Amino acid sequence: MNRRSLLTLGVSIVTVALPFASALAADYPSKPVRLVVPFAPGGTADFIARVIGETLGRELGQPVVIDNKAGAGGIIGTMEVVRAPADGYTLVMATPSVTGANPAINPQASYDPVTDLTPITIVAAGPTVLAVRPGFPAKNFQEFLAEVKKNPDKYTYATPGVGGILHLEMEYFKSLTGTSITHVPFRGAGPALVAVTSGQVDMLEDALPSSLPSINSGKLIPLVVSAPKRVKELPNVPTFSEVGLAPLNHMSAWGILGPKGLPKDVIEKVNAAAKRAVSDPKVKKRIEDGGGFVVASSPQEYAAEVKELYTQLKKIVADRKLTVE
Repeated sequence: MNRRSLLTLGVSIVTVALPFASALAADYPSKPVRLVVPFAPGGTADFIARVIGETLGRELGQPVVIDNKAGAGGIIGTMEVVRAPADGYTLVMATPSVTGANPAINPQASYDPVTDLTPITIVAAGPTVLAVRPGFPAKNFQEFLAEVKKNPDKYTYATPGVGGILHLEMEYFKSLTGTSITHVPFRGAGPALVAVTSGQVDMLEDALPSSLPSINSGKLIPLVVSAPKRVKELPNVPTFSEVGLAPLNHMSAWGILGPKGLPKDVIEKVNAAAKRAVSDPKVKKRIEDGGGFVVASSPQEYAAEVKELYTQLKKIVADRKLTVE
């Protein structure tokens, strides 16, 4: 399917509404809006949600309540939104795990991100980083790869949960490099990060915004990043492309979606409010200081991104015969 077709599909997704939707949306929002983060506190989705939450609420004219609903790699919280009324009062701060990896690899994810969710906007995007605990017997990527190849199943990697994007990425990494590293899932990126910085688990791939403070404090050793070029925060760390793993060299996007059938007026109001929120200099600076950058996409652009990611990840899962553990 070509890019024009994807964009056309995106328009069809975001403009579907019930016959009485306009009437319901006219006074939206008339009460607080719940923004579900389907992961534990401490990860990048939680960080982005909390950075924009207060300002987004001010722009909407009602408080935005951040609600962490962790479990099953993001599936539990996402399913709350999938099942919620299409009135705009229950939204989700999504990661690529929500919009691609979970439904591509995990049978527990009983939703289709293209048809069961309404894209509103990509708020921000950023690189991921593969990092190891202090004391790991390697300080750069070449040493790391030699060490894990020499010692199959000796080392462990942490993720926010089974079937999430970082689980899938690490399994893909193992497939491409011929390595064997044991998966240790947690209930969110925050607990996974703590497990590595405390030395309980050897490594993780994580979004740069949530890992950067630990890297800067010396609690994590960065080895390689997924970005078009080296990131300014880590100028001495190569990209996946530089180390010969170009298929892994793509960034993560964090965005807001609602249930299917969300009224067009609601989509437009939340999209416009989110764009104003991330244009606030303080909000923009916090996102950029964390290693991300503001996107503020249209609903149609986000719909195209969701479709493209989901299609790509399903193919990777099928080609590599990846399964949840």
